[in-house]
Amino acid sequence: MTRTDPADVPRPGAQLHFGVFFQGVNHWTIWSDPSSGSQIDPASFLRVARTAERGLFDAFFLGDGLRLRESEGGIHELDVAGRPDSITQLSALAAATERIGLVSTSNTTFNEPGDLARRLAGLDLLSGGRAGWNVVTTHNAWTGENFRRGGFLDHADRYRRAEEFLSVARAVWNSWAEGAVAGSVDARSWSVPEAVGRVRSTGAHFDVDLVPTLPRSAQGHPVIFQAGDSGEGRDFAARQADVVFSAHGTDFDDALAFAEDIRRRLRAAGRAEDALRILPGTEIVIGATEKEAEEKARWVRLGQVTPAVALGIASRLWGFDLSGRDADGPLPAEEPVVAAYDGRFGTRQLGETLDTVAEWRAKAEANGWSLRETVIELGPQRGHVGTPAGLAERFARFVRHGALDGFNISPYLVPDGLDDIVELLVPELQERGVYRSAYTGTTLREHLGLAPVV
Repeated sequence: MTRTDPADVPRPGAQLHFGVFFQGVNHWTIWSDPSSGSQIDPASFLRVARTAERGLFDAFFLGDGLRLRESEGGIHELDVAGRPDSITQLSALAAATERIGLVSTSNTTFNEPGDLARRLAGLDLLSGGRAGWNVVTTHNAWTGENFRRGGFLDHADRYRRAEEFLSVARAVWNSWAEGAVAGSVDARSWSVPEAVGRVRSTGAHFDVDLVPTLPRSAQGHPVIFQAGDSGEGRDFAARQADVVFSAHGTDFDDALAFAEDIRRRLRAAGRAEDALRILPGTEIVIGATEKEAEEKARWVRLGQVTPAVALGIASRLWGFDLSGRDADGPLPAEEPVVAAYDGRFGTRQLGETLDTVAEWRAKAEANGWSLRETVIELGPQRGHVGTPAGLAERFARFVRHGALDGFNISPYLVPDGLDDIVELLVPELQERGVYRSAYTGTTLREHLGLAPVV
């Protein structure tokens, strides 16, 4: 049942924002299909970024892997490895693009604020004010093994460290006053006296004393992105972020409930309701007809959920290794092992384990599904499927009723997975007046319609 009145459109002039997420890891990108290109060749990064810019996307997002992912103590062989450092790669793309934002997913658990703030400021300057930072924390033990302190922080401590980290980073970015560099060769020094401030900060996680070395960029400082669906994560986003990612972008009512919750938290944090952009992650499958789109989506799911992937997902649910089982056979007869999460799998288990297993067994028996078919039907789901016109109508409703501000799109093929979206969907959105027809600004902050940094 819809929660909106079609005649009551609260945001009639709202515009949809698109970002593209170059994943390079996990099973959503079908790296094994013959039509897929290299996941690690710099040419693939450039091809995706330029296609997104041609489609007037707000931003290109790149994750950063500090260690190869693991599962049950071994390398997770289903992931693609070999990605460059994200800030290094985005700096290269800054020279090869003109307008699109460049967002690095960089970790607060295993970086230091003075160093990371300087590197992000460098990207912001090199790109003319197009940088963003997706602030993430790390929950797994195996990444910590790459670092001297080892281990991983408790959930609440990760956010406390992230908040302190971000406070120091902002102090670094704000340390240079406007006009700090002397404007005349007759000046006594290269900078205006007292225009470059020292950053001193002592807290629970950091003891910092430094003089920042870079001026502010054209947009002031990088745009802050954050993803986290827990209460702590949502509160952190409401207090600190410019953009929040979410998993609430497929069902309209679910997306609207998430947006309303975020707006309540923004008010509680003393911020305006429009101070934050909501960009759920999504996958978009397009067909000339609804039937063709559904058939294509089935092909995509079969490519994503290979037998090995199906066994890996089921292993995380059941709590023990199922890699030797037959993915085309039945679900495991054993009961799941429900234990405290210890970081071994590197990803969270799927919901309330016992209830989920009971649901899977009941539906598999009723439909005659194998283990792999069950994972395809009931495992992690995301995305939108339809014709260009149908998707455009759906997305217009989402954005104009305040359920979201846009999508962060993960292509299921690299590097050509955006082509249908740019060539078929974007024109339909433009025809409905819900998507820009040209970039009107030069910075990422301007693309997103965010208030200037003060």
